[in-house]
Amino acid sequence: MEQSDIRSAFFVECEDLMEALNEGLDRIEETLDEGHDDETVNAVFRAVHSIKGGAGAFKLDALVRFAHQFETTLDSLRAGRVSVDPPLLALLHKAADRLSDLLQAARTGSEAADIDPDDLAAQLAQAAGEEEVGEADAEDLGFVPMRLDLDLPVAAPDEVQSGRYSIDFSPTRALYACGNDTSILFRVLGDLGRMEVRLDRSRLPDFDSLDWQESWLDWHLTLETDEPEHQIDEVFEFVEDLCRLEIRPMPLEAPGPDPEPEPDPEPDPPASGPAAPRKAPVEDGRNASPRATVRVELDRVDRLINIVGELVINQAMLSQCVQDEGVPPRSPVRNRLDDFRNLAREIQESVMAIRAQAIKPLFQRMSRIAREASEIAQKQIRLVTEGESTEVDKTVIERLADPLTHMIRNAVDHGIEPADRRLHLGKPPVGLITLTAAHRSGRVLIEIKDDGGGINRPRVLEIARGKGLVAPEAQLTEEEIDGLLFMPGFSTASVVSDLSGRGVGMDVVKSAIESLGGRITIASDPGVGTTFTISLPLTLAVLDGMVVDVGGQTMVVPVSAIVETLRPRPTDIHVLGSGDQVVAIRGSLVPIVDCGSIFGFRAPVRSYGESVLLLVETARQKLCALVVDTIHDQRQVVIKGLENGYGRIPGVAAATILGDGRIALIIAPEEAVDIGTSGGTFSMEF
Repeated sequence: MEQSDIRSAFFVECEDLMEALNEGLDRIEETLDEGHDDETVNAVFRAVHSIKGGAGAFKLDALVRFAHQFETTLDSLRAGRVSVDPPLLALLHKAADRLSDLLQAARTGSEAADIDPDDLAAQLAQAAGEEEVGEADAEDLGFVPMRLDLDLPVAAPDEVQSGRYSIDFSPTRALYACGNDTSILFRVLGDLGRMEVRLDRSRLPDFDSLDWQESWLDWHLTLETDEPEHQIDEVFEFVEDLCRLEIRPMPLEAPGPDPEPEPDPEPDPPASGPAAPRKAPVEDGRNASPRATVRVELDRVDRLINIVGELVINQAMLSQCVQDEGVPPRSPVRNRLDDFRNLAREIQESVMAIRAQAIKPLFQRMSRIAREASEIAQKQIRLVTEGESTEVDKTVIERLADPLTHMIRNAVDHGIEPADRRLHLGKPPVGLITLTAAHRSGRVLIEIKDDGGGINRPRVLEIARGKGLVAPEAQLTEEEIDGLLFMPGFSTASVVSDLSGRGVGMDVVKSAIESLGGRITIASDPGVGTTFTISLPLTLAVLDGMVVDVGGQTMVVPVSAIVETLRPRPTDIHVLGSGDQVVAIRGSLVPIVDCGSIFGFRAPVRSYGESVLLLVETARQKLCALVVDTIHDQRQVVIKGLENGYGRIPGVAAATILGDGRIALIIAPEEAVDIGTSGGTFSMEF
């Protein structure tokens, strides 16, 4: 493996370490009142320690020095020399953010001129009650060789003596699960000097009781080297938490055979263990048996997903050909074709699960955004996340970062009141922002909720009229006033700040969400708070769709948006004074939107007796009935975007290829309802 590959692997591993670091700090913050768990602090310490060790191997000096000071402060915390309080926790969060910046700068090779870790390192040293690590102390890090132009006494060559060490090494199952190889460790140790290796099989059980996943072998090594002891420690730097290790200096006057007094013992029960007991590492449910993983380039996964999409299309085409040939439904060909369809669906779901990732890293990034925004706005903010394990397509996660960043900053700047005003209103001084994610009805729902003052609708309407966005005599509902926040150029900030006030933001957020096939809604209660709800599809590649006929055109409606289908009776249809029609469903009147009319395929029909109504759920859980002429069937369809080749079409989310080779448009129910209820139409030419 080339050094560039090893370096890339190190930075990929650092992503997992930073995730564990931030998760541990969040857990400490959650249990601040109850007292932190020692194992949590140890996990945070190990993450920083591992990053420091790898950075030293690649001569990343600035990263090593800062990580060492960070590690020193955490060591004081776990040793009980300092206690956790909100100021220290805030400092640790800043240090984690700075460590992430330094890693990114080292990964991209940028100068990182705006990153100055020394000031924060000084604060960490002060918090730990120790002197900050300087250049003279850097040699203690054990990673970066330093050349100092100082007139210091240097030991003569004949004063340097060899050292002899006894090393007891017992790997755990976790060491092998992480892909480590003990032979590589022994090879590196052998480069340090003369080494003897003895295998201890005393813990190996009988074959019938052997657990092949467990590690049963112990190693006793004797190393004679001129290198200092910390060089031996560095060999085990990355595996010291995955093994039982003991390194002991030995006298030099015992050349020849291994000075270990005891011979190979007879097999004993595992409980008895070797003669020299060693403390086993603490293993909890999270890391006792880590699951093996394989890192794959995203491009390879994308190519696999595209191939699976073509497989689904070909399966649909094959089904269409068999149907056109008039093959009986219960024939062996049809039965085998059904098996093929089920297998194609299972393959598609398995492949899409590869791209699915927990939304946790994105939520952790939002925690940093909230902290930085609270410092700029000089407000006390607490961000609570829920549903971090919710899995979303990786592409969705990447494209959600910017919209969520703006919405978190907007909640801090506009939503949460200053501490003195909150106290005056009887609220706690610390504002609460809740970020949640969940799966619901085949979609992903993300909510950003704050307990601030809510939307000042009279002021919003006044600003909109002043900017000419709304006619002076217009009377708007609360929902329509809230929708003004998404208009381009709209801003309620009276002063331009580092967070807001330039009129760029919520319109971009809405566009970004809609480009993902999603929608965003607002619910606000003055004096109580505001909730933004983002609804997104689970995947951007394949969906279950209902194939329908609209004005002679074949279209697809996402099944996840359909509540039910019905064929209305003439007595169920009612005409309002404006000419709009509604359908009575279980005591409620639901507006009707004629898809053939709004897309320009045909003129509005006078009677819907021969039509089919698709009851769909729109923003804020409102129902609407889409009129289609016929329902053909329900099938999986592969999503093909139109933005790059054709452009954006109102009311249309994407396109797909049917089994007969024809192209069908996928309806965006939310946009179709907006067009129909506003009285608009859109003509498409093919």
